[in-house]
Amino acid sequence: MNHEMPLYEIPLWGDFVLYGSWTNLITVLIAAALVFLIAVAGTRRLVMKPTGAQNVMEMFLEFVRGIISSTMDWKTGGRFLTFGMTLFLFILVSNIMGLPFNVVTGHYIWFNSPTADPYVTLALSSLVVVLSHYYGVKMRGFGAYAKTFMTPMFIITIIEEFANTLTLGLRLYGNIFAGEIMIGIILSIGIVSGTNDFQFLGPVGAIISGIPMLIWQGFSLFIGGIQAYIFLILTMVYIGHKAAHDH
Repeated sequence: MNHEMPLYEIPLWGDFVLYGSWTNLITVLIAAALVFLIAVAGTRRLVMKPTGAQNVMEMFLEFVRGIISSTMDWKTGGRFLTFGMTLFLFILVSNIMGLPFNVVTGHYIWFNSPTADPYVTLALSSLVVVLSHYYGVKMRGFGAYAKTFMTPMFIITIIEEFANTLTLGLRLYGNIFAGEIMIGIILSIGIVSGTNDFQFLGPVGAIISGIPMLIWQGFSLFIGGIQAYIFLILTMVYIGHKAAHDH
């Protein structure tokens, strides 16, 4: 379970070097490709009476529409429907990618759930916070938006913005990472070997771990969906709070 991610480095200028993880790069691109394929499959043959993939896509659409409508007026929130759909599907796919399997070679892990890494989830939460400020300025005007920060509680407001970024990203990371750790623990029951005390758990554990694994996989699917829902609704709350004129 003590696996590392393979790193790459890009020299910038002087002694500054940009480091990154090949695993994050690969898995994020795969998640984005899967979301693209889902969108294409659900919209390639649009008909008045939807069936199959189009019906599923429209269910997602209505689900996201309901979330947006509950956080801001539709005149403001309608423009965020496509963004909300994309964000929800990307996080949902990313949350469950590591459930079927992980790819490990030597001490390196090459494939897991992208959202099981804090750099990915904090990047997503930072994007959300930046977008909320952008649309706050765009839809309310710079002067009117700047006045919302000119209060006696200015310092607390600034701290709150950083806290929102951290809590939004770390909440998602913590839940998905904990789920993958539990999967590793359950799997280890079936492959323990090399010690006198637990040698017998090798073949027997492979059978014993099967039932808990199925249960946990189902629970992890549920958690992955719930976390995608929470991330989306908090995103729309942040954007609505900044962009809507009635706040």
